[in-house]
Amino acid sequence: MSSTPALFRLAAACAAAALLAGCAVVSVASTAVGFAATAASLAVDATVGTAKAVGSVVMPSKAEDKQ
Repeated sequence: MSSTPALFRLAAACAAAALLAGCAVVSVASTAVGFAATAASLAVDATVGTAKAVGSVVMPSKAEDKQ
């Protein structure tokens, strides 16, 4: 009879370890997705900034045309 609580504790510990390992995988995956999204956002910002800079050199604004 005394082995039943011990087996239950062992099973609960194994289940908790499996769940925690799954959580770690999800956490690492979500961190990687966050880094990828940040890198993509920075790349888009750099592209837009470059396009604005090149566009302002190639095509002056209308305010400059009136002077």
